[in-house]
Amino acid sequence: MKPLLSDYTLEQLQALLAALGEKPFRARQLFEGIQQGKDWDELTNVGKALKDKLSAEYDCQGVKIVQKLVSKDGTCKYLFALRDGNIIEGVVMRYHYGNTICISTQVGCRMNCGFCASGIDGLVRNLSAGEMLGEVVAANRDLEGDIKKRAITNVVLMGSGEPMDNYDNVSLFLRLLMAPEGLNISLRNVSLSTCGLVSGVDRLIADKLWVTLTFSLHAPNDRIRSGLMPVNKAHPIAEVMAAAKRYFEASGRRVVFEYTLIKGQNDSDQCALELAQLVRGFPTHVNLIVLNYVKEKGLQATARERAKEFLQILEKNGVSATIRRTMGADIEGACGQLRRKYIGN
Repeated sequence: MKPLLSDYTLEQLQALLAALGEKPFRARQLFEGIQQGKDWDELTNVGKALKDKLSAEYDCQGVKIVQKLVSKDGTCKYLFALRDGNIIEGVVMRYHYGNTICISTQVGCRMNCGFCASGIDGLVRNLSAGEMLGEVVAANRDLEGDIKKRAITNVVLMGSGEPMDNYDNVSLFLRLLMAPEGLNISLRNVSLSTCGLVSGVDRLIADKLWVTLTFSLHAPNDRIRSGLMPVNKAHPIAEVMAAAKRYFEASGRRVVFEYTLIKGQNDSDQCALELAQLVRGFPTHVNLIVLNYVKEKGLQATARERAKEFLQILEKNGVSATIRRTMGADIEGACGQLRRKYIGN
């Protein structure tokens, strides 16, 4: 495949065009057009001779929408086609403060968590930075946004894949996303979820990419977590908690822990008490998620009333916590349901 220009920073485009004898403002025009989702035929401010030269060597966009489903709650689930024929999914959730897109960072996933659909097919390949950007750009355009008036205001890296398993591309994506000449989305409006790959957390700290960092915890002790999440054998809870504290100390930003409630496995009073003990001591928040059904996994969701009781135990023990509102479940767009497949298959 041809190189993808949406992978390029503005500075890289300037260097590319300078080598072709073009002025720097041409690179900015090209960069702006790419971040608005335009392909070669729509880049009317780029001369034909230059477009012909570039299009012979490069692709402009790496993602296109091939299907869209709208949930009864207004959530939009997109099926994105990549240039190699692979399919990824993304979800736009509507909130009072704006529209949040949940993007994928890999085709499939190698983590194989016991409750998540994304790892069913294993890892197929990493997404490039430009492909991740393409998910945001395509949805923003579909919702009639541009770089001046964005329809997408927030981004969460919580779709298919483990972001820290694709760190180089993810970190470049974050820089492209916050470029002032493009979508200019602040990292304060970006959440990144990891199952606990500690080296990636330390690289975020070194690179000073201060996203809202979310840890997929899902259990209060190593015995339960290892049964649900194979990654725990390499990075047990003590390592994950130490990394979370390092990130808070470096960034000053509260970290979030995700905890999917699974009937009979991690939803007892004792689990709630252990979890409260685990996360106390520095600014944190616990997102409780009532399990969204994945037929291949065979796990059952905790009842809503039981989830409320679990929440009350956390709150009584001084933990900031909420039960996440389920959005898009009727179109398999809820947390843990995204996968590599065609909608309806």
